[in-house]
Formats: sequence, C-alpha cells, structure tokens
Amino acid sequence: MAELRAVVLRPDLERLGRYDNLYVRQRLRNGFTPAHTWLIEVDGAFAGCVALRPEKDILWLEHFYLDPGLQGRGIGTAVLTRLLERCDSDGTTVRLNVLRGSSARRLYERHGFTVETEDEVDVFMVRGPAPT
Repeated sequence: MAELRAVVLRPDLERLGRYDNLYVRQRLRNGFTPAHTWLIEVDGAFAGCVALRPEKDILWLEHFYLDPGLQGRGIGTAVLTRLLERCDSDGTTVRLNVLRGSSARRLYERHGFTVETEDEVDVFMVRGPAPT
C-alpha cells in the first residue's frame, strides 16, 4: 500500500514541489489503521485501498489509492459509491483532503463533496449524509 501511495501521488506531489521518496511511504505507515482499511481487488489481485477513520461524529476518507493502470474504468467510482451509501445509511458526515490540482477532486465533487478550506497543498472537503 505504501508503494502504491508513492506511485499514485508522485505526479501531484512533484508538481507541488512536495515529493519526498521516503516520506511519501512513511506517511501512510504512520497513519495506517488496519481496522479502518479495506483492500480493493480486481480479478483476485491487489488493486488499491481505502480507509474510513472515525473521529468524533465524522469519518475521514483516507488512503484511497487505485493502481494507475486501473484508473478510469469506474472502479474508484464504484468503491466510493458503496462507501458513501454506508455513510448515508448511518447519517455520517465524511471529510477528506485531496492535493491541489489532483484529478481525484472531480471524483469527490461528483459524489457531493464541497470545499471547506484549502491551503497551498491541500483542499479539505466535506460531504454530509444524503437524504434517504
């Protein structure tokens, strides 16, 4: 998972002048909680991961990485849709941060996330539960 994170984030982190070969992997290791993480498999092989970390009355969507060779096939959309359906049924607000300029931001916006704040590196987004 740490290696996939490095591969997926490298173009955006380099564009932002923030790529560090060691830190990009270590950051996942530092924040990894197996109990809140799911592996994504395609045809029986590891394809990615995603985590929903609880914090008070919200969930943080984190570590959502999909193998670049599988992106653009609707897999990320399917995974995110399923996770958000679960959050909606629980009435839970979801927060996340995405790197500025990342194409992933469009995926999140299509799923109802809106910008709360942003800085020179990150865009912080939120999505309240959809009405049932």
